[in-house]
Amino acid sequence: MVSQLSNTDREQKLNPLLRASSDDGKTGGWSMVKGRDAIAKTFVFDNFNQAFSFMTSVALKAEKMDHHPEWFNVYNRVEITLSTHDCQGLSIRDVELASYIDLVASR
Repeated sequence: MVSQLSNTDREQKLNPLLRASSDDGKTGGWSMVKGRDAIAKTFVFDNFNQAFSFMTSVALKAEKMDHHPEWFNVYNRVEITLSTHDCQGLSIRDVELASYIDLVASR
């Protein structure tokens, strides 16, 4: 059973993801979604091939985790929202996947 993040986990593990983006915009910069216990971030790449490659890498990791993002893609832009439906809010799975997503985007 997956549980929502505790207040301590939110401070120690989630807050670093919510801090300002890095100079390249690839790490940090996640934001809370209004009206939901979820986080979101938009990634912009140079072209569709880079965006699709990024999405493929994230999809493979998400499948291994059995934790799938909500996402939207148009050309070079990928919008991702993370929340755990099993606990109806943010869980450690979201933190782990967001961290992986930032790592892949920074390559």
